[in-house]
Amino acid sequence: MITQDRPLTRHRRPAVPPLKPTGERTWRRRAPLLPALIFTIVVTQLPFVATLVISTFQWNILRPGDRHFTGLSNYAFVFTDARLRNAVINTVVLTASVVALSVVLGLGLALLLDRHFFGRGLARTLLIAPFLVMPVAAALVWKHAIYNPDYGLLNGTLNAVYRLFGAANGPTVDWVSSFPMPSLVVALVWQWTPFMMLILLAGLQAQPGDVLEAARVDGASALQTFRLITLPHLRQYIELGIVLGSIFVVQTFDAVYTITQGGPGSQTTNLPYEIYLTMFRKFEYGQAAAAGVVVVIGSIVIATFALRVVASLFREEVSR
Repeated sequence: MITQDRPLTRHRRPAVPPLKPTGERTWRRRAPLLPALIFTIVVTQLPFVATLVISTFQWNILRPGDRHFTGLSNYAFVFTDARLRNAVINTVVLTASVVALSVVLGLGLALLLDRHFFGRGLARTLLIAPFLVMPVAAALVWKHAIYNPDYGLLNGTLNAVYRLFGAANGPTVDWVSSFPMPSLVVALVWQWTPFMMLILLAGLQAQPGDVLEAARVDGASALQTFRLITLPHLRQYIELGIVLGSIFVVQTFDAVYTITQGGPGSQTTNLPYEIYLTMFRKFEYGQAAAAGVVVVIGSIVIATFALRVVASLFREEVSR
């Protein structure tokens, strides 16, 4: 008698849904985080709420008895004042110039450091060093050691080149007074290029090696590999560098205050420095608070794009 073998079937138990934590268990896990949450609220949110309240008052410290509620008039002043409009333009020019140049130079340095050569570790350390210098110290170095018209490095080098060609002496250029915005941009690019380099170098080292090897086997040149494979891979890293760099550079105060002090003729006065002038020179607390709130809201908008870029990077890494 021939019988057919039936496939063995395993009886699986129905999946048991995970137990949901009870309210007591949830609060027991969250309780250790409450001190940090309370500290964060006290340090960050309460000052911001106080700034919002102050921004609705007409308040000049030179006339302490003349403080009164004005509603949104300070915000109307922020969007119509000529000095603040000029500060907004200077902020956009400064931020765009610094971020664009830093990304381009950072990409070039990252491509160099992605190669294997003797002393690469030392080269990385030296190139990262400018980002680790305190902003005020870096600004003082650029103002006095490099830009100074009497003993600065730029004029010293220029005079040495003139002497090589037989001239008695070279021109004496006051770089900060003659070229205020380029002087500020160069100093900030020197400071922020290592930051961009680190982000882009991480992106280069995250490239899939098999794709690059396949491109070399297919006969693609180095330029074709960079344009068709490396650059599209680095797109999100470049976006991340641009967004994070914009958040930080738009808040620049140290370099403006130390190198140019907003001058000459308010050519380098950006929003943080204009808020400082409104607060500590004009003593208009309400107007300075309103301008600060506008800057914070703008920074939050930029930070939202940064978080989306970071989230997309994580999603891409998980999907691989």
